[in-house]
Amino acid sequence: MFRARAPWWLLVLLLLGGCRCGDDSDLGGANASFRPQETVVDFGRVLEGTQVRRSLTLVATGRSGVEVAAVTESPFFVVVSQIVVPGSGTGTVDILFSAGSTPVAGALVLTAGRTTATVKLTGVGVRPLACLPQGECRESRFDLDSGQCIESPLADGASCIPGSRCQENGRCQAGVCVGQPRTCNDDNPCTVDSCSPTQGCVTASVQCPVPRDPCKVGVCDRNEGCKQVDAANFTPCGAVSCKEAQVCFSGTCRSVTPPDGFVCAPATPCQGEGTCSAGECMRPDAGDLVALFSAELGGEPVAEDGGPVLLVDDGTVYASVCGGDAGCRLAAYTENGLLRFESPYEDGGARTLLAASDAGVVVLAPEALEAYAPRGTGALRWRTSLGFSDASPDGGVSEGVPGTGAGRVALTVEGDVLTSVTWSGDAPDAGTVGEPLRSRLVLLSADGGSPLALGPEEDGGGAARLAVDDTRGAYLYTPWDGRLAFASWETASVDAGSGLDGGPGLTSFGPSALADGGLSALVLEPLDAGVSGGAPSLALASGQLLVGARAFVDKDGGVPVALDWDGGLRTLSPLAEPVLVTPGGSVGHAFARACERTDGTPCPGEELRTVMRSFSFDDGHALYEVDVLPSPVLPGTLYEAALMEFGTVSVLADAELPGGQRQAWLEWISSGRKVGMCALPGRGQVAGAVFAGEVVHVALERDGVWRLESYAVGQRAETRGWPQRHAGPSGTRRTVP
Repeated sequence: MFRARAPWWLLVLLLLGGCRCGDDSDLGGANASFRPQETVVDFGRVLEGTQVRRSLTLVATGRSGVEVAAVTESPFFVVVSQIVVPGSGTGTVDILFSAGSTPVAGALVLTAGRTTATVKLTGVGVRPLACLPQGECRESRFDLDSGQCIESPLADGASCIPGSRCQENGRCQAGVCVGQPRTCNDDNPCTVDSCSPTQGCVTASVQCPVPRDPCKVGVCDRNEGCKQVDAANFTPCGAVSCKEAQVCFSGTCRSVTPPDGFVCAPATPCQGEGTCSAGECMRPDAGDLVALFSAELGGEPVAEDGGPVLLVDDGTVYASVCGGDAGCRLAAYTENGLLRFESPYEDGGARTLLAASDAGVVVLAPEALEAYAPRGTGALRWRTSLGFSDASPDGGVSEGVPGTGAGRVALTVEGDVLTSVTWSGDAPDAGTVGEPLRSRLVLLSADGGSPLALGPEEDGGGAARLAVDDTRGAYLYTPWDGRLAFASWETASVDAGSGLDGGPGLTSFGPSALADGGLSALVLEPLDAGVSGGAPSLALASGQLLVGARAFVDKDGGVPVALDWDGGLRTLSPLAEPVLVTPGGSVGHAFARACERTDGTPCPGEELRTVMRSFSFDDGHALYEVDVLPSPVLPGTLYEAALMEFGTVSVLADAELPGGQRQAWLEWISSGRKVGMCALPGRGQVAGAVFAGEVVHVALERDGVWRLESYAVGQRAETRGWPQRHAGPSGTRRTVP
């Protein structure tokens, strides 16, 4: 039987014609897929808060195009989430990294159909350091790779900010920012214009001289300047009692008989005012003072004998404290008792306060002066050795141990530090000071503590006293030889080659300059009026000096007017501090120990009294004398006194109670009599106090804890003249006209 068969090649054609490879008949067969070119995308180190873009290539694995979906999570982001990859070609997915401050890792998920690929994403967020240049005319930038600050100098002529706000339009010159002096004159004769290195231009109202006539007051007129006008009627001009009162009428002091209801005693923070009734001054009962705040000091306040325990400047109360875990430190409080900062001393040793200004808080360290910033954390601004051997005019080294202290340091209006330094021989015993060998007057810059001017080395030394008059210069009293000398200051340029931190226009004293590189010389001009046998004491107001607690001297010299310290049957021993001089310079207040014994034997402590005498500048006679101790029978201690507005003197003193406890009192004295007394609450040992504004700040120990407390005074502390120990609450020993 015949069976027909198809050719073999026909079978092959049929098989090929029925096969369809791939998804697209037009391509003749191709797979639609992709793959990422990299499995990891590393963004590296990126600054916090910035974004970095990276690109990832996707490769098609067939001749067919494919659409890929890209997904990731924060802090990574895709710019476009759908990427088309052409057949046999490539596509790009852009990824962003938004950096934080830590290393991170994430994943980029890529999907097309049933194909999924995952790419690892990594990046390191870097928080930059706060890069501050360490000096003028330098810039500091953060280097991302190293993670460190890199500093480089600015080119000459580059703009810069001078370190002193008394200069402006600074330009870099050889690595130093040199500015032009700032002009602060506002062309108003009723303002005092000055420049502070830290605050810039500072303006204060002119304090016109206080007339000697108590029924006249000084006022400033823009067109006429300072002039005198009549005081308000009924202004007290002398003693006031309910029998007779000295009051002003139409500019004349008159004696009147006060009517009932006449105010015979002012109100105090613990007692209402007194009024006249049937010729007697009647007052309500007094209570205890109430503290405005009481804060723990955290240690014992440190001060030298006669030096400030507390300082107040620009709303800040300063104390040098030792004790507790923090060792010794500078503590700063607001006037409301809140701690601003505690700045530990580098070696942990004790320091004593000297003066404060907006340029810094000056303290005495062993054989050195230090200044601490009054703001921020109270960081150490500078430290200057008292040796000054590198600034000696003759190139030699001063032998002995250098020292200075309270009363021997004063500040100019710019904050420059004027100090009298004494070199003493080796001390015979530990804790004592050797015999003075020589002394020298030195001026240091406010901003860096570098020497600006030096006086000549002189034989002898000791507890000298300084007083600064902004309008004239400085006065120096040396009790060991009774000399009173004057040094004026003027602007002198400092040679940049001297190695000092200064620049043009630095304040210095005296007209001459040394040959060792622009350092000025302090030239002392002795006045023809000396005061021998005086205490280490000097006060200045309206051109009148109270020297050694012994005599008045005019600013230009002349014959000293001796103070009348005749005690009659008593022995009076004047105290060096405090001494106060009224703004007009017409009256001085000084204090003395009084002993009733006349046989020459010393008084025991329980018999000693402390009195305040008020003296007339005209002839030195005693106007008043008041026992300032709170109790007429109990012994006590005077701690501080200050002039208040309208001529009142406020006194902080205590009484030693039976059993050894002590009670502190705040007292007010006017026209030779006590017009009020307020007891501080509780019992405590006072270390020191300072009057500022309408309060008194007191450092005292209660129940074994040292505290800073504040009390209302009821009157505003005087700021003119020489109203307090060291001239004011900041200890600058600078008089205000």
